[in-house]
Amino acid sequence: MVIIDLLISLFSKPNSGFRPYLIAFALLVGGTIYVYLDPRSLPAFLILMACPLMLYFLKMNNRVKLLIGLLLTIVILPVLGIRNIFYLEVIFQISLFSALALGLNIVIGMAGLLDLGYVAFYAVGAYLWAIFGSKQMSLLHSIPGAAPAGADFFLDPSWFWLFIFFGVGLAALTGILLGLPVLRLRGDYLAIVTLGFGEVIRVLALNLDKPINLTNGPQGITPIQRPPLPPAAIMDFLRTMLKPVVGHDITDAQFYNVLFYFLALIVILLAITVARRLEDSRIGRAWTAIREDETAAIAMGIPLVKMKLAAFAAGASFAGTMGVIYAANRTFVSPESFSFLQSIGVLTMVILGGLGSIPGVILGAAMVVILNIQVLQTFSLYLSALRQSDAVIPIINFAWKDLSTQLDPAKYQKLVFGVILVVMMIFRPSGLIPAERRKRELSPEDSE
Repeated sequence: MVIIDLLISLFSKPNSGFRPYLIAFALLVGGTIYVYLDPRSLPAFLILMACPLMLYFLKMNNRVKLLIGLLLTIVILPVLGIRNIFYLEVIFQISLFSALALGLNIVIGMAGLLDLGYVAFYAVGAYLWAIFGSKQMSLLHSIPGAAPAGADFFLDPSWFWLFIFFGVGLAALTGILLGLPVLRLRGDYLAIVTLGFGEVIRVLALNLDKPINLTNGPQGITPIQRPPLPPAAIMDFLRTMLKPVVGHDITDAQFYNVLFYFLALIVILLAITVARRLEDSRIGRAWTAIREDETAAIAMGIPLVKMKLAAFAAGASFAGTMGVIYAANRTFVSPESFSFLQSIGVLTMVILGGLGSIPGVILGAAMVVILNIQVLQTFSLYLSALRQSDAVIPIINFAWKDLSTQLDPAKYQKLVFGVILVVMMIFRPSGLIPAERRKRELSPEDSE
């Protein structure tokens, strides 16, 4: 926590001259060169990922910030991701969970409605495209008029673009259906009901393979179609332009990874724009009043029912969008992908970054994803390599090959997250980048 405070104080002080520009240039160029020369360098990749955070705190011209941000997200990260496909996967995961965390932040951070079943809306969007974008519809021949027995019925892949909007609408409708029975609940009771709702959706996905095979049960649905790539002439031009930069031929799978990265990035930008607009709008202030005191909000004339349903619908819509994109990206969905721990993971991102804070939520999602699938996994692989050697631990003279595999860091992800949350609640309860209102609420009162 002290390190975070030092970084914030260093980069948030009024800077003069070229100091902030030099810092941004050094981080961006240095991280890019190191990752380009050594695509497996974890420290260099972490430095590059820290550039957006530094840009947020550095005091410089907003146009320069925008230019550097566009250069990083549109040019540098896709190129480096093609050179090392694992990095692009990490970036896609960050974008995906950032959008989910921004949606949950509307429900919890703005409206104060503790939702522990948020992953249900994510599952609704994923299964929507999984059912219609695969041959799963061919298994519905038991429904009269649905499809003849033995026929292969599935939509054209170009329908994916329309189903993104269908995912928004269906997830928002599901959020409203969830909100209707829980309008009178608050606090722990609301959390229990939403938790049950999330489990109901998962169990339905697990068991709706009889008597009508709608979700294919625990086996999941695969293969799910992906949207079509641009015409062959455009693809050949891009391959010709990028081959000297990345150093090898670019496959369709790598182009798909870049495509889904940009789709997730667009959803994040839309989520940030909507959240910013709602934050200081009439609806956002009504949500704040409901979060602080429902009784006082009703006394002031705020329509409680309408505002709660709007919060559930707005938060769920982003999860539905990312569900459709996730299904097309993975070409496979199963009930195990939408467990209760997924909801807790998204909630952890929101709490870690700061309730109600848009940049904090994105930072929390990035830190959890990088720690989960990058840092801990890298340490586990490093320990595995040491076990294959004859090296020993200094001082205690203990052979690495005798180290138990039960001590791999990747097996203690939940433990690490739990420790982080405990430390955060003790030393920085407002989050890494707290919202101004939340910061004022938790700061000690000035003595007279």
